[in-house]
Amino acid sequence: MIPCIPPNAPFDARQRAWLNGWLAGIFADAGMAAGPVSAAPPVDLKPLLIMYGSQSGSAEGIAKGLGKHAKSRGFEARVMELNDYSKIDLTKEENLVIVTSTWGEGDPPDNALEFWNFIKAEDAPKLNHLRYSVLALGDSSYSEFCGAGKNFDERLAALGATRFHDRVDCDVDYEEPSELWGRAMWDKLGELAGSNSDEIEGEPAIEDESIVYSRKHPFPAKLLTNRLLNKRGSAKDTRHFEISLAGSGLDYEAGDALGVMPQNCPDLVSDIIKALGSATDTVVPLPDGGEAPLRSALREAYAITQPTPSLIKAVAEKSADAELIELLKPDNKAKLGEWLWGREVIDLLLAYPAARFEAVDFVTHLRKLQPRLYSISSSPKAHPGEVHLTVAAVRYESHGRSRKGVCSTFLADRVDLNSTTVPVFVQVSHGFRVPENPDTPMIMVGPGTGIAPFRAFLEERLATQAKGRNWLFFGDQRKEFDFMYRDELEGFQQSGLLNRLDLAFSRDQGEKVYVQNRMTEHAAELWKWLEEGAHFYVCGDAKRMAKDVDEALHKVIETEGGLSPESAGDYVKKLKADKRYQRDVY
Repeated sequence: MIPCIPPNAPFDARQRAWLNGWLAGIFADAGMAAGPVSAAPPVDLKPLLIMYGSQSGSAEGIAKGLGKHAKSRGFEARVMELNDYSKIDLTKEENLVIVTSTWGEGDPPDNALEFWNFIKAEDAPKLNHLRYSVLALGDSSYSEFCGAGKNFDERLAALGATRFHDRVDCDVDYEEPSELWGRAMWDKLGELAGSNSDEIEGEPAIEDESIVYSRKHPFPAKLLTNRLLNKRGSAKDTRHFEISLAGSGLDYEAGDALGVMPQNCPDLVSDIIKALGSATDTVVPLPDGGEAPLRSALREAYAITQPTPSLIKAVAEKSADAELIELLKPDNKAKLGEWLWGREVIDLLLAYPAARFEAVDFVTHLRKLQPRLYSISSSPKAHPGEVHLTVAAVRYESHGRSRKGVCSTFLADRVDLNSTTVPVFVQVSHGFRVPENPDTPMIMVGPGTGIAPFRAFLEERLATQAKGRNWLFFGDQRKEFDFMYRDELEGFQQSGLLNRLDLAFSRDQGEKVYVQNRMTEHAAELWKWLEEGAHFYVCGDAKRMAKDVDEALHKVIETEGGLSPESAGDYVKKLKADKRYQRDVY
């Protein structure tokens, strides 16, 4: 008989389980076990539900990191999208953690919208038994900062749930506050649940999903190709970039995004330093600690284009300008937004010279420079060791100054081929993938740079010899100048890989034509594909295009399916629930 540790021994459940297993191993090796060895008693883990709402993958990564380490904290965790709430009975759950980003002006992400509709309904269930905590990700440059997380938090409380740890609202620089929230959340939850939640030594409360190179530690990659996709005569400047991942250990799949850490335009840095009247070598604090000369800090560490609320307030107070003070009143958010359009940090410094800043004080009103995420436009199966991007270089005039997109012009203008490195990392997008079944049809809507992931999807299907039919809606301004990847797409058509290619070039005729117009023109065929199980994908502008495409999709389903608007809405909800309607919008 194999000895075991008695329940009243001075050990917790995990320690008893380990010791029992160790003893079983010792006796088995010595040939002392007569017959089968009894299983060690299970560790007494408390149930925990971790749910996330994620548009770009950040909230999802945090949630899965929490789930990965739940056992070391004494919990058995289930991790799922918020929209999967129907798979569980929320009235029977005890402990809930929500990690969510915010989309647009306070809206939930796509994979959290149905959950929000569920809990805000008048007949939503009472949740008096439930303990919860919320981590909210957002962007303070938007008026409804962390709106989705705030709404979830307040609504759960209204339904009777108990907040066991206060919500934390994270700005775009979310790593440190989310880490602090995670540690405090685990400690509080462990106390309430009565579990032994001592953290394993050296194990973070929230862990980045990347193995070596990550958002915190991007890989210094070489730019191999910088090719203009528009022809001479175009009003646009769209580039095809090819970046080497050799030696990085980074892997990606078609549908993922690439994070790029840019540097600010040196000319803009010089203009700001001149407006401040400071010396370029003035030592200033950095957002992550440490110090650096002002020029390098403004070039590499701080966001210096969009003014922060803190800077606007400081300028108003220092200048005592009545108009600006009036615009900062809570009732004038809309007017302030209109006034700020096209204005940058440099405009405030030049327009209000009475608002004098010492360099050390000035940088405290700036946010940390953040990486930009771009949809990857290549399949790793087609281009091993490389990642491709399709990026529109942002350039425009406003208030008498030329403006530049921070990262797009960094890549287009200031990175030398094979010499200057580009700091990159992979942002996994689990919710934007080629169908697992290679026979499943795909309908892809991607005007402009929205073509990026669908180039990757088509390359993926070609490399895997998938038999599913493929239909692409693509458009831009003018066919003669803006038909990006024309040779590739027409080659895909000729080979039979791309079964349908419908084009919408808005400026080639008197009345503008967009991809949503082409959808309604081919409504009958589109409905047929949907009924045959096609997956529907959209990539591109969220504010207008994605909304218009969504409306067109509803209309197609109504007219061709003979459904009421309500039933068409239910059909679209089912598409989303089945992961057949996926969006990569920005």
